[in-house]
Amino acid sequence: MSTQKHKLLARKKSGYVQVRMLLRHPMETGNRRDKVTEVKIPRFFIRELTCEHRGVVVLSCHWGWGVSRNPYLSFRLLSGEAGEAITITWTDNLGKSNMITTTIK
Repeated sequence: MSTQKHKLLARKKSGYVQVRMLLRHPMETGNRRDKVTEVKIPRFFIRELTCEHRGVVVLSCHWGWGVSRNPYLSFRLLSGEAGEAITITWTDNLGKSNMITTTIK
């Protein structure tokens, strides 16, 4: 994974919570070649992403190698109050996992 910061924001609006995230990830397709060596760059992509709120999975995504680099995702939750936690967890095709958490503002 990249050492750059991922971003996760959750804001309470009238009647819903707007969740926005930006993950810093190269999302390699396996089709590109290194410009110097001409060797194919291996596939490296987020395979599964989940969002939890109040201990319940409220969103589950199964991605493939066709998703763009540094993916952005935005969605709405119909429940949630200021101060509650939102957690995004993802696993890549190499089996490594990562997570970010924020509180609803």
